Amino acid sequence: MKPAIIDIPGIGPATEATLDGHGFRTLRTLASTSVGKLASVPGFSAARAGKVIAAASELLGPGTGNKDEQGNNKKDNKAKDDGKENKRKKGKKDKKDKKGKKDKKGKKGKKGKK
Repeated sequence: MKPAIIDIPGIGPATEATLDGHGFRTLRTLASTSVGKLASVPGFSAARAGKVIAAASELLGPGTGNKDEQGNNKKDNKAKDDGKENKRKKGKKDKKDKKGKKDKKGKKGKKGKK
C-alpha cells in the first residue's frame, strides 16, 4: 500500500483535512513545497513544516522532494542566492557612481578656488 499523508508522525485526520483544504493532498505536494508555504497553513510553524516536509520526502523514498544535499529547500536557496548576487552587483555600481560624482565635485571645487 502506498504511504499517505496520515502516515507522517504527528499528522492525524484533522490535520490531514486542514492540509487538504490548503491544497496539500499528496505526499509529493508536501515533499516539494517550501517551508514558508507550509508554515502559512494554520497549525504549522516553520519548525513543524520542515519536519513534515522531511518526513514526506522520506516516505516517498530517495530522489524525491525539493531538497539539496544539506536538506535545504532548493527553491529557498535559489531565491537567497539571486538576492545576494543582485545586491552585490548593485552595490558595486552604486560605489562607482558615488566615486564618479565625488571626483567631479572635487574638480569643480578646485577650479573655483584658483
